Amino acid sequence: MYLLIISIPLFSSITVGFFSKFFGHKGAPIIAIIYIILTFLLSCNAFYEVALGGSPCYLILGTWINSGMFYVPWGFLFDTLTVVMLVVITSISMFVHIYSMEYMAHDPHLPRFMSYLSLFTFFMIILVTADNFLQMFVGWEGVGLCSYLLINFWFSRIQANKAAIKAMVVNRIGDFGLALGILAIFYHFKSIDYNAVFALNDVFVNQTFVFFNYEVDVLTFITLCLFVGAVGKSAQLGLHTWLPDAMEGPTPVSALIHAATMVTAGVFLIGRCSPLFEYAPFTLMVVTIVGGSTAFFAATTGLLQNDLKRVIAYSTCSQLGYMVFACGISSYNVGIFHLSNHAFFKALLFLGAGSVIHAMGDEQDMRKMGGLKNILPFTYSVMLIGSLSLMGFPFLTGFYSKDVILELAYAKFSVHSHFAYWLGTISAFFTAFYSIRLLYLTFLSKTRAFKQIILQAHDAPILMAIPLFFLSFGSIFIGYLSKDMFIGLGTSFWNNSIFILPENMIFIDAEFLPTHIKLIPLIFSFSGAGSAFYLYTYYTRHLFLLKTSHYGKLLYVFLNRKWFFDKVYNDFVTQSVLYFGYHISYKLIDRGVIELLGPYGLVQLFYSKALNFTKTQSGYIYHYGFVMLLGLTLIIFEQTCAWQLASFIENPLYLITFITLLILKNNKIG
Repeated sequence: MYLLIISIPLFSSITVGFFSKFFGHKGAPIIAIIYIILTFLLSCNAFYEVALGGSPCYLILGTWINSGMFYVPWGFLFDTLTVVMLVVITSISMFVHIYSMEYMAHDPHLPRFMSYLSLFTFFMIILVTADNFLQMFVGWEGVGLCSYLLINFWFSRIQANKAAIKAMVVNRIGDFGLALGILAIFYHFKSIDYNAVFALNDVFVNQTFVFFNYEVDVLTFITLCLFVGAVGKSAQLGLHTWLPDAMEGPTPVSALIHAATMVTAGVFLIGRCSPLFEYAPFTLMVVTIVGGSTAFFAATTGLLQNDLKRVIAYSTCSQLGYMVFACGISSYNVGIFHLSNHAFFKALLFLGAGSVIHAMGDEQDMRKMGGLKNILPFTYSVMLIGSLSLMGFPFLTGFYSKDVILELAYAKFSVHSHFAYWLGTISAFFTAFYSIRLLYLTFLSKTRAFKQIILQAHDAPILMAIPLFFLSFGSIFIGYLSKDMFIGLGTSFWNNSIFILPENMIFIDAEFLPTHIKLIPLIFSFSGAGSAFYLYTYYTRHLFLLKTSHYGKLLYVFLNRKWFFDKVYNDFVTQSVLYFGYHISYKLIDRGVIELLGPYGLVQLFYSKALNFTKTQSGYIYHYGFVMLLGLTLIIFEQTCAWQLASFIENPLYLITFITLLILKNNKIG
């Protein structure tokens, strides 16, 4: 059963991708949907056996690499963390497959699209089921490849090409850090197997090694490198720029990337490596600060975006910040809990946005929408549920994890945790603001769309409505149903899949916080939602005057253009790298020094000199005889000189006489 969970998505991708002509344009998606439903059912069974039954499974298929001390098997680890991720991945993937069959029905390359989706699911399953770092890295690179293929699915669009390349390049930076961390793990632990590394981590506490002539702590260096990989994949501050541009792909791709696959890989990596992070307090501080900063940055940027999908993309970036700083305060279980909750309401928001875009003739600008509440009542209902769950409305799924993260950050009572707490609390205000702004501009305001588009607008067809309905159910109830099991006081749900040092356990402290502290995030959320609704309903004229004022325009441009991260990277980083790559690396080194001193340069040198020797080819025999005689004479002279020099050096009397004459000559001259 466990191997079927891994192999079925791969078999689905191969079948649909290579043999779609036998199934037809409509038959291929049905085959893919049947396979992914079967994978989801098997994942639920694995969740029952492993998580609820308390019987983790460990499989070794055979040897992959065996070279000296470097031994890597094909092994799969099914513990509680793995099966939770499997249920999230396969459930969201199943809904996206079903949704895509209708959303992409008019695309001539639908079988290829479904093949890519199945391949994406396969590589994400490889990532979460691996029992060693190298096999995990295979899945890690695989989801990066599939993200490129899916973002660039409409390859005739130049913006899709740019976005796909950007996603690959930015993720390569994070992947370099992850690869460096894996190499450091093997260098010190002499193994990359999870069990071996995690069993030996306390041996390396306070041990150091020299790196670039600096003495650094072993576990701090390893965990920082692993975190760089997580920053790239989970779009944390600095390497986040690929995430909003990934909206150029089809909407189901955005739902899959943002809800269950690519961006969750970084958070999963931190949770999986919790035994290493727990012994690296400096890294935990860095993780907390980066996560809190990302939550705040993305929330402020999402305030003034006008693209429907881009607003939801920045909300993903902000929520990932919450998950990361939850891990930074050693609450990995709460971070994974928020990950699983977030998957449902974020997939709901993206697929709901896809329904709006589908109805509006592929229009994504919210300024050209409005008045859709009565035209798309079902879509409005699911978008309302998703937005309320995102902003942490009481008793919806997002409330049960988001507020707990903020309470735990406050209960940590450290500078960096309170830094993350206040940034996260302020971000809750902005999150509620842009969520209600999205609803108002899209559904509640007077329509600003063209008459022809409004007349042709229609609600979600049945195949698009079914996933939206079930995701709405998850966005309302999943948090309540799983709260006590995932993060309940004293729960043994996670067993040994997550490790937390006793001194870092702060859940009890968070339980007994004063009530007014617990209410602060909720008050901020309601204030943000109320402000957005009130301002956009009654004070649109004042908002326009504020936006067109001098300082308002500066603030609007600053936030709308994403804090100028892209401009800084393009003008100062990218241009410098391209200049160095062309003028220095290529023209000066490759085409200059290497070609001059390398084989090409030597060949050109001998060729040019050889042309001069052609003049000696006169055709007269006595000329050739003279050259041969001259060469023979030079060879004999060279041999005679060599023998004389050797005998002179070997005879000490000659050598002493020669040195004496040199000394006398120098004295005479002096």
